[in-house]
Amino acid sequence: MSPVFGHGRLRLYLLKLLQESPRHGYEVIRLLQDRFLGVYSPSPGTIYPRLARLEEEGLVTHEVVAGKKVFTLTEAGRAELEARMDELAELEQEISDSVRDIAREVKEDVRDTVRSLREELTQMARDVRQSAKQEERSAKDEFRRAKREQREAWREQKAEWQRHKHEWKHETERWQREWKRIWAAGFTGPGSSAGDDRLGQLLAEFAEEVRGDAAGRQVTEETLAAAQDALYDAARRIRDALR
Repeated sequence: MSPVFGHGRLRLYLLKLLQESPRHGYEVIRLLQDRFLGVYSPSPGTIYPRLARLEEEGLVTHEVVAGKKVFTLTEAGRAELEARMDELAELEQEISDSVRDIAREVKEDVRDTVRSLREELTQMARDVRQSAKQEERSAKDEFRRAKREQREAWREQKAEWQRHKHEWKHETERWQREWKRIWAAGFTGPGSSAGDDRLGQLLAEFAEEVRGDAAGRQVTEETLAAAQDALYDAARRIRDALR
């Protein structure tokens, strides 16, 4: 029970509420809740026994309306209320002071809650900004790392191409010397016929085409070696057939 209603004052305030209008028990409870801004809420076990006692004393009476007991102040109840009017005025003042204190406490609680919420939101925004900056730095570091790895991979690839180019050039020059040797030995020596000269010219053109493809990097080391082996074998067979 609220401290305001000590020493039988709740009994007096119930008479005051019933003087205003006939009421049922639940309505009395709701009025007290509203009067104290919801901070004080008397239970049915507090209100109904007191209303029953007031009825026993002849200060209130009741009638059943729509299944509910509706209590009304009697003449004896009005007489007691008139006799205690000074006490009732003092009680009303105490209730007003109590409600004012409650409102102040609620206001302070709300202010503290708002301040705490503002601080939490500020800290949250600060954390979000810091996290965003960290993510941005991480993304920049990752981009720089990827770019550096790309440059290193490009340098390695370029070096590999240079090495293959040098090897192809060396192999082409060697193959050219070898082919000239085979040509001189098999198709341009004494006693060669016009057919031999034509065949030699075709082979020379074929060899020149292969060398051009090799110089243009359109053939690989494997296809170059296979072509060389095939040419060696063809030259050997042609020489055997012409003898």
